[in-house]
Amino acid sequence: MKVGLMVNTQAHPGVDMRAQVPEMIEQVRVARDLGFSSLWFPQHYLTAPTQMLQLSAVLPFLMAEAKGMTVGSDIIILPLQNPVALAEEAATLDVLSGGNYVLGVGLGYREQEYEAFGIPLSERAPRFSESVGLMRRLWTEERVTHHGRFHRITEAGLSIRPSRPGGVPIWVAAQVNAAIKRAAAIGDAWLIVPGMDYDTLIPSMQLYRDTLREVGKEWPTEIPISRECYIGTTMASAVDDCREVLRYKYASYDTWGLQNKLSEAESAKFDKMMRESFIIGDKAFVKDEIARYSETLGVNHFIMRVQWPGLSHEKALQCIRSLAEIFA
Repeated sequence: MKVGLMVNTQAHPGVDMRAQVPEMIEQVRVARDLGFSSLWFPQHYLTAPTQMLQLSAVLPFLMAEAKGMTVGSDIIILPLQNPVALAEEAATLDVLSGGNYVLGVGLGYREQEYEAFGIPLSERAPRFSESVGLMRRLWTEERVTHHGRFHRITEAGLSIRPSRPGGVPIWVAAQVNAAIKRAAAIGDAWLIVPGMDYDTLIPSMQLYRDTLREVGKEWPTEIPISRECYIGTTMASAVDDCREVLRYKYASYDTWGLQNKLSEAESAKFDKMMRESFIIGDKAFVKDEIARYSETLGVNHFIMRVQWPGLSHEKALQCIRSLAEIFA
């Protein structure tokens, strides 16, 4: 099994983000030195008042500290991107990382982001599929002619090719059945998102297996899963350390505002996520949960986010060290 670190690139309003930069560097160095396999970065736009560093800048900046590690996006909102520009950027990152870049992509869901880019939400899925197909052609063909619904290229080739034959691996984030089937059909792996609960994942993984079989594809070597994860000295202290910072983050997913409060129903849903979607507890509990996910779902690459706005750098480092002991 592999363990990866998803870097926290967000902060509360008023926090000096410059002070967070050396903390991120230290976390990456510690994870690297302790044997973490991979390093991951999220993407969103228009998150004010929550601050967020952009993936396109912070990933290559921290990649220099991640020698030997896989680096990737978790996730880029693909329908908002120009696939030619993204294919060029991904190929560049693959070369700079020594062939260790993974392009994690998803549909996104926020109307504010789609409105700002002038793209209807209704076009998400067809734009996604067209972009994946076009990028794969650009990575593998000398000259490409593509006159599609959304993008048009005539007899042109990329300025840089990925270092790996076949191009950069594309991991597709998905949660609903249609998206999971799409991940199986056009992705190199299904990237399981943090919010999916364990019971839902069991039939979803079966759907993924069945779809792979239907389209004639082999079971991938990498079965990644993203989780919110925290290890405390006791079960109670682990929950106490991160309950409020996670409540803030998941409330922000809807409004991206500091003052947003969860309703009673939303609060009950969040408590359920704490129990059934996140991996939070003492070291023995977290180790057992990792084994359960691995044995029943077949996942073998755990991408752990161990810090959120409001959780201290010191506690995040301690969690990184504890995870390294579990995966040693």
